[in-house]
Amino acid sequence: MSLHGKRKEIYKYEAPWTVYAMNWSVRPDKRFRLALGSFVEEYNNKVQLVGLDEESSDFVCRNTFDHPYPTTKIMWIPDTKGVYPDLLATSGDYLRIWRVNDTETRLECLLNNNKNSDFCAPLTSFDWNEVDPNLLGTSSIDTTCTIWGLETGQVLGRVNLVSGHVKTQLIAHDKEVYDIAFSRAGGGRDMFASVGADGSVRMFDLRHLEHSTIIYEDPQHHPLLRLCWNKQDPNYLATMAMDGMEVVILDVRVPCTPVARLNNHRACVNGIAWAPHSSCHICTAVADDHQALIWDIQQMPRAIEDPILAYTAEGEINNVQWASTQPDWIAICYNNCLEILRV
Repeated sequence: MSLHGKRKEIYKYEAPWTVYAMNWSVRPDKRFRLALGSFVEEYNNKVQLVGLDEESSDFVCRNTFDHPYPTTKIMWIPDTKGVYPDLLATSGDYLRIWRVNDTETRLECLLNNNKNSDFCAPLTSFDWNEVDPNLLGTSSIDTTCTIWGLETGQVLGRVNLVSGHVKTQLIAHDKEVYDIAFSRAGGGRDMFASVGADGSVRMFDLRHLEHSTIIYEDPQHHPLLRLCWNKQDPNYLATMAMDGMEVVILDVRVPCTPVARLNNHRACVNGIAWAPHSSCHICTAVADDHQALIWDIQQMPRAIEDPILAYTAEGEINNVQWASTQPDWIAICYNNCLEILRV
């Protein structure tokens, strides 16, 4: 897209409801496309697919579909070459895989590992494996993580229904699990980490599930809400505690000792996103402060005092996502707004 000619730095979209979950499309042919999930405290919620119109430089809603309960996370299939079907996943009461067409979005499969019970334990988050897009992992309030295998059938020209099965389910924590993320270490397929209400970061290997490694425990045992792996250096990850005003950077080679703390936030942190193209830049989003901050952590383990960039939004930022295929762009959402910022 010829956006560089216009040099507009911020594009804004206003949704008809509060936006919570949000993410960038990864496909090379759909550059400025994002999915947004509503946060309405009732059963009926929505997901919108929006794209930037090159001519008008405005966001256009391409598609809206119904979703039961708010989405806790949205991800597009991590398909940088465009060889898989155009799929989108959402978590909430279950993990759902959707197929996106030009005119409509269709539910391909609903993945539920409690087949024998009417009770479902809500999913707090999930991750889609970048090395093997047929693998997804979900985290749940029932203390477990589940690794799913997906069959997408890649023969072009044949309409393939997507189906999925449980590869493994494990008790990951002593309490609720709030986030899960695959690591790029060791080939990028088998290692993942999780965080939860017990205040620990734990690392797992799909080849050796009989044990896990505790990488960090919050000193006050505060619940840890998010974790995020460095995109360039698989030794580093970031996490944050519930109502915490700092982001803790960890090095898996030195368990339990943070290599840095980004603590110059004046309010609690709501989101973390590492730069896709640089191992030493990370963006944090602050709720009450309305700020998105970019930090340069090159000087670790020396203290990092201040961010190198700060952007103040018009509301409490709920989510931040750094576009993996367009490293110049960060998306934030607050209230009913999505904004993408050129950095």
